[in-house]
Amino acid sequence: MDIAAGKQGWVTLLREHARQHTPAAVGLSIALLGVVALLMQSLMQVFNGTAAPGLNLALLGGLAGFATTTLGALPALVLRGLPQRVEDSLLGMAAGMMLAASAFSLLLPGLAAGAEILGNRPLGAGVVVLGMALGVLLMLGLDEFTPHEHEKTGPCGPGYERCGRIWLFVFAIALHNLPEGMAIGVSFSQGDMAVGLPLTTAIALQDIPEGLAVALALRGAGFAPGLAVLVAALSGLLEPLGALLGVGLSSGFPVAYPVGLGLAAGAMIFVVSHEVIPETHRNGHQTPATLGLMAGFALMMVLDTTLG
Repeated sequence: MDIAAGKQGWVTLLREHARQHTPAAVGLSIALLGVVALLMQSLMQVFNGTAAPGLNLALLGGLAGFATTTLGALPALVLRGLPQRVEDSLLGMAAGMMLAASAFSLLLPGLAAGAEILGNRPLGAGVVVLGMALGVLLMLGLDEFTPHEHEKTGPCGPGYERCGRIWLFVFAIALHNLPEGMAIGVSFSQGDMAVGLPLTTAIALQDIPEGLAVALALRGAGFAPGLAVLVAALSGLLEPLGALLGVGLSSGFPVAYPVGLGLAAGAMIFVVSHEVIPETHRNGHQTPATLGLMAGFALMMVLDTTLG
């Protein structure tokens, strides 16, 4: 019943946005159409067997993120919760891995690619910074225009009162998983395993505690164990979709590659700073969460050195 009500409210919200014709609504609609077009282009290449090697690798990387998200959510079938200190430490570790992946597997290759393509290091850095700014704008737009709910801060976003709680939680999880999938797609867009493999490994590993945290949060919000695990697992589908989107964004012309790497890094850093770190510090466990972040950062640095 809640799912049906949430779907009806979501459709009503989209209709209201369309009727308003505000510049923000029009811009969001155009951006969404562009995203859908890129996804359809990538999906058609996959189904027609004409996909470039990078697209196939990106899809496999996104599916790996989906699989580990599901794996991480499964213990919530029998666990109702973890000690808050442990949960904050695990989320801190996931945040550290995302930060290190952004630095070593996205920004550094982006700077190198930008300098090589443009023949100028400052210009190369400039296009990567431009990509970071676009990534931040993307996340700000999603946060502003998508109704969603967080466990501690409650519902937010336009029209949230018309959506069921399941849909609000799904949208909130999507805000986290989409940039991770995009990062995987961008990193594999040139078919370079040295860039894509360490990043995908890091994201897949940090998806395990993240999937568990999401499923336990849903259980704490009153959802049945099976439904909590199902919603957390299905949220991982945003990663292969995001991977296809990332390939489409960064494969149009040469300079799109460093811009796409910067965009994915900017989106991931925004999520870590805006959502994950404040969540881990909200319960008075700043020190364990920070130690977890440092451990995750160090682990990803070793992985990047070993696999890159």
